[in-house]
Amino acid sequence: MKHRALIFCVTAIYCSVVFASPADYVFTPNVEYGEREIDFKFGTAKPPAGKREQAASLGLGIGVTEYWFTEAYLIREREGAAGTTLAEWENKFQLTETGKYAVDVGFITELEATLTRNETYELKLGPLFQTEYDKVQLNGNLLLTRQFGPHDVDAPHITELGYQWQVKYRWQPSFELGAQGLGEMGKWNDWDKSGIQNHRLGPAVFGKLDVGQHQKIKYNAAMLLGVSDAAPDHTFRMQVEYEF
Repeated sequence: MKHRALIFCVTAIYCSVVFASPADYVFTPNVEYGEREIDFKFGTAKPPAGKREQAASLGLGIGVTEYWFTEAYLIREREGAAGTTLAEWENKFQLTETGKYAVDVGFITELEATLTRNETYELKLGPLFQTEYDKVQLNGNLLLTRQFGPHDVDAPHITELGYQWQVKYRWQPSFELGAQGLGEMGKWNDWDKSGIQNHRLGPAVFGKLDVGQHQKIKYNAAMLLGVSDAAPDHTFRMQVEYEF
């Protein structure tokens, strides 16, 4: 445990790795024109060294066209007793027609800013991939993240590489089983040593409930286990969407 704590502290001081929010979710590439949604996300994690982290967000989104979905979020993050409020604007673009090719492709952009003066803001973007085989759905995403704004002279902002993957078995619409994984590798062209990368994976559940009049409630949740020294031992994340 002391070894893990030391690694985490060294990472925080000498590297500028952007550790993911515990409420982060796996992006999917498909867009539905005219769909409106209210989106709630929550996550909690305890780093190897440091205070428990929690994050919750509430968003409102709409499918503007057949290939563009946009959503605005208000986010509250806490680390121990300290808290930060952020605003986020997410845009998803579907680049291929659903099911036309072996792999559906999309692209995500996400701009996040703290609602506090002289703080950094963050841009995340990258391609999204999805394919299906019988009742199994597979997702894989590569994401580049960079912060802008004030920084420590000993830890300048860099562009970092992250990934997401998801496996889902479509058992029945109201309840599906699968797994998710998320990670951050460090600088996009010069990855961190394995001990200070942040990798989490674990079981996940999904479902969609039809509540009538073209309205649906979708949910997914996962318990992610840390598989690298710098990762939290356990991360719980969940998402509930009301579509109308």
